[in-house]
Amino acid sequence: MRKLRVAVVGAGYLGRFHAQKFHSITAADLVGICDIDAEAGGDLARTTETAYYADYRNLAGKVDAVTIAASTSAHYELAKFFLENNVHVLVEKPMTNTSAQGRELTTLADTRGLKLQVGHVERFNPALLSARDRLGAVQFIECHRLAPFKGRGADVNVVLDLMIHDLDVILSLVTGEPSLVSAVGISVLTSSVDIANARVEFDTGAIANVTASRVSTSTQRKFRVFQKHQYLSIDFGSGEVQLVAHTGNASEEQPTPTQESWNLEKGDALAAEVASFVESILENKPCEVSGHDGVAALELAEEIIADIERRKF
Repeated sequence: MRKLRVAVVGAGYLGRFHAQKFHSITAADLVGICDIDAEAGGDLARTTETAYYADYRNLAGKVDAVTIAASTSAHYELAKFFLENNVHVLVEKPMTNTSAQGRELTTLADTRGLKLQVGHVERFNPALLSARDRLGAVQFIECHRLAPFKGRGADVNVVLDLMIHDLDVILSLVTGEPSLVSAVGISVLTSSVDIANARVEFDTGAIANVTASRVSTSTQRKFRVFQKHQYLSIDFGSGEVQLVAHTGNASEEQPTPTQESWNLEKGDALAAEVASFVESILENKPCEVSGHDGVAALELAEEIIADIERRKF
């Protein structure tokens, strides 16, 4: 069977990891690395034993699929070019600068029968996957995603840089549609918002309280989910999951909760994401995180950003 011909556009931090994952997949043939920085692109091409391309347009006709790991501002132009040339696309998050651009790309992919996957890697986190079957009618979610400032990703605000990971997970767990958003954000180190908090209410009554910061002194990726008679805590970083539940009679004066915890090997969520993309193409299956999912996360992010702007003084 012919291998899937793939390339990575963008040889920066994430692009290097994507290239390594493709290089290790038996069903894929990494045929090229593209980056306007010849030194970075050439170095990654040599490391992964493939060709270097300075111009992404020269990949047309040579690839079946690409990962786009360039700066966010370039996502739309790059993804549109490859979709118009009948190439399947895995685009890093956020998929585009605006949800309108994202909708255009999803329509293009759907019309041409192409796969468009968005790199919301937490969906492949082993801790989340192990907990999903314990979740039902989610009523409240609280999450904190904190990180020291790194510069990478600072071309967009913290909502699009970090918070959007949790927004995607929330939308995958909660039924219904967001009905009310209240948010606040502050610029600290950049001209954009570096720390933000949002409260999102859904038309089903569920509520999510989300905090993201890229000016923290330590890293934290914690996700807490509450539903009737159950509390579940997921640490995306360490892989630890804690479950507290009440399985007895709800009318008991002194109910005895059951406690359960497990810790998974951190695993390689990005490898799982890339493998899932390849599999969706070869087996013609829906993408685990579709372009439509990416648009939904962007739409919610835009509502949060709009409310932050409204509250500025």
